Amino acid sequence: RFTYLQRPDLGRRLSQYAQDALLAAQDPEQPAPDLAVVIVDGLSSSAVQTNAAPFLERFMGDLEQERQSWQLAPLTIVEQGRVAIGDEIGALLRARIVVVLIGERPGLSAPDSLGIYLTFGPQSGLSDARRNCISNVRPAGLRFEDASQRLLYLIREADRLQLSGVGLKDRTEEVVIENHPTNNNFLTN
Repeated sequence: RFTYLQRPDLGRRLSQYAQDALLAAQDPEQPAPDLAVVIVDGLSSSAVQTNAAPFLERFMGDLEQERQSWQLAPLTIVEQGRVAIGDEIGALLRARIVVVLIGERPGLSAPDSLGIYLTFGPQSGLSDARRNCISNVRPAGLRFEDASQRLLYLIREADRLQLSGVGLKDRTEEVVIENHPTNNNFLTN
């Protein structure tokens, strides 16, 4: 853990063994996946232990309800990783979009906060400006149902626009506000 904290660069790269294992698990005859999901312990392993499985259960159920059929890569789990590890994994798996679930920096009030990062066209060396983030996913923060719907929206929009990050705006709250029956906001009426 000391090395993880002192050398963030090591958490952004896979070992040669891990790279070889990912490549060996692929069938080159199969089409490239649309979506790769990566679970990373990050700075809070308790956030991943507590929230990753219930969030994924909800998200996978919601994903099945989509009109579009999404081809998924095998789930990847990384210990002592950083957000950017998803870019290398997504590139190795040839995925169009990578989603990273990671334990966020524990604060005084939320040591179990899960972060979700989405990147379209993952490749090693991308900056954070190419990612979208959904933060504070946990029962006492952003509920799994809401986080799942927000992630689905971002995936659809990333696919439609062929981009992610600063060019992809999360407009899920605007949609909810505009369509809410008790909306009294004169700007959206």
